[in-house]
Amino acid sequence: MTAPRPWVDDANAALFTDLYELTMLQTYLEKDLQEEAVFDLFIRRMPAKRNYLIACGLDDVLTYLETLSFSDDALGYLRSLDLFSPRLLDWLGTFRFQGDVYALAEGTPVFAAEPILQVVAPLPEAQLIETFALNQISFQTLIASKAARVVTAAGDRTVVDFGLRRMHGTDAGMKAARACYAVGITSTSNVLAGRVYGIPVSGTMAHSFVESHDRELDAFRAFASIYPESILLVDTYDTLEGVRNVVRLARELGNGFRIRGVRLDSGDLAQLAVEARQILDDAGLHGVGIFASGGLDEASITDLLARGAPISGFGVGTRMGVSADQPYLDSVYKISAYAHTGRLKLAEGKATLPGRKQVFRVEKENRASHDVIGLHDEPIAGRPLLAKVMEAGVRLPAGRVSLSEIRAHAKTALATLPKRLRSLRPADPPYDVRLSAGLQAEMERLKKIKRPPPPGPRADS
Repeated sequence: MTAPRPWVDDANAALFTDLYELTMLQTYLEKDLQEEAVFDLFIRRMPAKRNYLIACGLDDVLTYLETLSFSDDALGYLRSLDLFSPRLLDWLGTFRFQGDVYALAEGTPVFAAEPILQVVAPLPEAQLIETFALNQISFQTLIASKAARVVTAAGDRTVVDFGLRRMHGTDAGMKAARACYAVGITSTSNVLAGRVYGIPVSGTMAHSFVESHDRELDAFRAFASIYPESILLVDTYDTLEGVRNVVRLARELGNGFRIRGVRLDSGDLAQLAVEARQILDDAGLHGVGIFASGGLDEASITDLLARGAPISGFGVGTRMGVSADQPYLDSVYKISAYAHTGRLKLAEGKATLPGRKQVFRVEKENRASHDVIGLHDEPIAGRPLLAKVMEAGVRLPAGRVSLSEIRAHAKTALATLPKRLRSLRPADPPYDVRLSAGLQAEMERLKKIKRPPPPGPRADS
């Protein structure tokens, strides 16, 4: 075997899985459990601080399914574990995903129990992809949902993703930048995300740049000589004196002054923004905007604007990039049918819904809008949300959607949600998700089969 790479890429992604996926896979093969299965990926329950979630991450899952294969190096490693039969290793050596995938479009609001992804494939194939699918969709849905709240709080103001350096690893930094842009974040500081996804990139300067000069004004002068339309960071020493240094720079440069804004990164941002605006306006610099950063999220942005802070843009980093107030989703990937028969789990608090399903969105005025989860072939009024995005392992047009199209869809989809859901406060009542009559009947039928019969009379009675 060659030396293992510490990065996940197409060459080693097949091993990016939990061990039990492979041990189950071997047992499926040995026991000839290879008929068609249906698996649903969904969020078991809504987080207390979220009125909705935004589906995200589908493109990465489809790319994984298109390219998934086991290299000689991967097979050699699995062989070295002494856990797997030659039959399984041979099967993995020729493996290519041949199943069908149904999914919500990225950027679609989604609620608890609704399938974000539905996989229809032979049982071993459908089981194998669980770990990667959960890893990608859970994280990207989490971040997209957080970023959508930040966009709501900021209104029509610029919001830049500043979170890369504190996100949990390089893959998270890339996928978070994409998820944030998908729901309306204006740009990112992540240069690689700009290259890979075509996201606009932007940035200002660090305090180290200012500190590397003898005087703050010298730093501003030097930076403006190279980047004349930049935003200058003014809080390294004294925020308001920093703003006055920008005014001094403007007087020096005259008609050559093209600085777009000043950045506030510490202190009472609302009060400082008001005072900075006064200094700039008194100097006739009405076109110089005020950009704020430093521990921001949707709550602090809402507070700043409620206090009348004249801020035109925000840099939002850590709290959005790690979804600090809700750092995980209760996401699961569960079997719902095997061999054309519905399957369900009855564990307390973890019950599942059987069969192939469809989600129908019924859009009405006021509080009457709701979703219905029904059987896939059940006639239900409403707009079906799950679309076929892959057939026999081949991506379909519905699965080839550009990031700009996802962004436009998310904007429209969010705007059509009931107003109470778009609030940052808990919705009262929460969004209504119903189970269809057909799905409820199927659940009851299967429960009668699965539940043990009541105990009979005692033998000695």
